[in-house]
Amino acid sequence: MEKLVSTFIQTANSFDVEGAVALFTSDAVIDDVSVGDSFLGTEGIRRYFEQFFVGYKTASRLLSLEQLDDFTAVARLDFTGDFGHEIGTLKIRTNSDGLIERIDADLE
Repeated sequence: MEKLVSTFIQTANSFDVEGAVALFTSDAVIDDVSVGDSFLGTEGIRRYFEQFFVGYKTASRLLSLEQLDDFTAVARLDFTGDFGHEIGTLKIRTNSDGLIERIDADLE
C-alpha cells in the first residue's frame, strides 16, 4: 500500500491525470465529502483529478499512512494549491490486483 500511495501522490503532483487514472479499477469511486460529490468510474476519476489537482495546482505531501487491513489504509495528507492549505485524509481500498476500488476523502 505504501508504494501505491507514493505513486498516487507522485502522479497527482505531476498532474499526470492518465497515470493517476491507471491506478484505479474501471468502476472505482472517489467519494469526497469536502466537495459534496462522488466521482464514479474512469471518467469520474479523470474529472476529479482534472478539477481538484490540475485545476487548483494542488501539491500533496504524505503526513502519515495507517494500514487497516490487507486492502485498506488511511493516508493523511498535506494539500497546498490555489485554494491555500488544507490537511485531509484518504481512506483507500484496493482490490487483490492492487488497484484502487474506492477512496473516501475528507478535509480536517
